[in-house]
Amino acid sequence: MQITDSILMIRPVGFRMNEQTAVNNYFMENLNVQDQTINTRAQQEFDDFVAALREKGVNVIVVDDRKEVDTPDSIFPNNWVSFHSNGTVAIYPMFATNRRKERRDDIFEILEEQGFRIDTIVDYTSAEEDGIFLEGTGSILKDRVNQKAYCALSERAHEGLFIEFCEDFDCFPVIFTANQTVNGERLPIYHTNVMMAMAETFVVICLSTIDDKNERKNVVEHIKKDGKEIIEITEAQMHHFAGNMLQVIGDDDQRFMVMSAAAYNSLRPDQINAIEKHCGIIHSPLDTIETCGGGSARCMMAEVFLPRR
Repeated sequence: MQITDSILMIRPVGFRMNEQTAVNNYFMENLNVQDQTINTRAQQEFDDFVAALREKGVNVIVVDDRKEVDTPDSIFPNNWVSFHSNGTVAIYPMFATNRRKERRDDIFEILEEQGFRIDTIVDYTSAEEDGIFLEGTGSILKDRVNQKAYCALSERAHEGLFIEFCEDFDCFPVIFTANQTVNGERLPIYHTNVMMAMAETFVVICLSTIDDKNERKNVVEHIKKDGKEIIEITEAQMHHFAGNMLQVIGDDDQRFMVMSAAAYNSLRPDQINAIEKHCGIIHSPLDTIETCGGGSARCMMAEVFLPRR
């Protein structure tokens, strides 16, 4: 299946603006507010978001972050781990050294206690020694049904390691570069899932970020060939995290596209209507998390596709 009803989320205890990720995440801003205040706000946004998901029947597995470890970005677990339907867990190399502390074996035990089965762990983290990174489903957008994987190359998404991932998980690689304008200069977007969201029957994408016309044409052709509708967003909407969405399954097999309130409010009525032709929408305010963390709703959810025991 392309989507799941089970999501892993990490409740923050020390959320703040991470100086190590700010060097190439141009979505982040400094609020000039005390870290404790920022964390309190982020916890409230997190709790409200989880409640909104659970209200629609999404199975949200919440694990608290650890107070004794400095992990300001732990709220974004999808960057270090992914859980696959064949019982495989993949662990990924991270650009920021303090983000590597987010990786936790106890989470696997928690999932097994929840009734999921883990058979194999594929560990790519040794690539960090060579300065090579691939940040999970932030970097990799899988079309699971059609066995394709999309990746916008950046400092956090290495082409060679992405191709290795595709070989390991039997995916056809669709590779491109996506840029955003920063102080008048076109620079790579740090994660693919900021400019593109893959749903069952449609794709939300900021095509204008793919400056190379041939690469853009190739991406469009792959999406259309697989019968998915393209819902295009602008770069301005992308900066409100309108590309950072995730489709999930709720009660009675209902489908929902999950996004932040900022993303939802940035969309035009025709874009909302286009999404609602396919599924419902869940949105929740994530202003503090988006501003200080440079990530949004999709980044906060690590999908669990593992088989049940």
